[in-house]
Amino acid sequence: MVPMVTEPITRRTLNRTLLDRQLLLNRADMGPDDAVAHLLGLQSQNASSAYPGLWTRLAGFEFGALGTLLTERRLVRTVLMRNTVHLVTASDALRLRPWLQPALDRGLRSSQWGAGVAGVDRDALVAAGREVLAEQPLGNPELRCLLGARFPAADPESLVSALRVWAPLVQVPPRGLWGVPGPLRHAFADDWLGAPLAAGPDPAGLVRRYLAAFGPATPADMQKWSGVTGLKKVFAAMQLRTYTAEDGQVLYDLPDAELTDPGVPVPARYVADFDNLLLSHADRTRILGDVPKSRVITVNGIVRGTILVDGFVGGTWRFDRSKDTTALVVTPFTPLPTPVRHTLESEGERLLTAAYGGPGEVRLEQS
Repeated sequence: MVPMVTEPITRRTLNRTLLDRQLLLNRADMGPDDAVAHLLGLQSQNASSAYPGLWTRLAGFEFGALGTLLTERRLVRTVLMRNTVHLVTASDALRLRPWLQPALDRGLRSSQWGAGVAGVDRDALVAAGREVLAEQPLGNPELRCLLGARFPAADPESLVSALRVWAPLVQVPPRGLWGVPGPLRHAFADDWLGAPLAAGPDPAGLVRRYLAAFGPATPADMQKWSGVTGLKKVFAAMQLRTYTAEDGQVLYDLPDAELTDPGVPVPARYVADFDNLLLSHADRTRILGDVPKSRVITVNGIVRGTILVDGFVGGTWRFDRSKDTTALVVTPFTPLPTPVRHTLESEGERLLTAAYGGPGEVRLEQS
């Protein structure tokens, strides 16, 4: 269909609108499960990232509440977008996996693990995986041993990597619980959740949900978030509103979605490491501004925790724990105005209390 209307849109409007839809303009009064559903999941390659990620978005969020949702199987951690582990609702784990499967398969073929399972029958490996995981969740060492014995010509590590791509595995607690050490253990999603995968994907419905959380955006933006190709046709077949960005790109949005006033003030915020705020657009200038991507995303794919200053990335942060002290270390990219420093100090103290049960030091370092 022909888009309804095309209007110009500024980077600052995109910034404020993204922050609003990402629950970062004002803390939202909703439960963590509802927030995870709205956000279409949180990146959880680092099992602890979702905790500060939700804390900075939700009013009254308690770290223990997320752990309860994981143990109750209302939220799960599983490989989804971009072949990385995400924290999603149980229903989204079952809904998203069929849609993402072609992208996951493509990622395996192009990875180092693809060669290690050359000649392995996919159905046979999945059947073997289901058999060995039928009694209880198992970790990578056990799976390497058991699957390696059944497929002796294949690389055992590649067998485990292929299984988590070819089969919908979830990572079960205590993995993912804040402050609770636990080995990585896998189970089949349908067994763990007691429900089958969705019968078929709903691309248009997922486009609407993506735009509600990340829009306005291009098909290339959604592809960057998901790894899924062929989205131009899906966007083109929908009745979406369009905008023209400052660089001339056409951005799509839901017809009834509102843009946020570019003049709205944004308090300083802590954004978690690996947060999808930084990973879900091909053009990241709406959140990075003029900051080079290399300052927050390393060459080996580590995404640092960031601070937002006037809505844009203005530095990085990390927890620094030792035997005697707990600190939150902030590294701004440029000198911070006094009000911003005060906000980061007070917010940092609250984050340390939420995470570790007591006050700690908020330390600002030079870049």
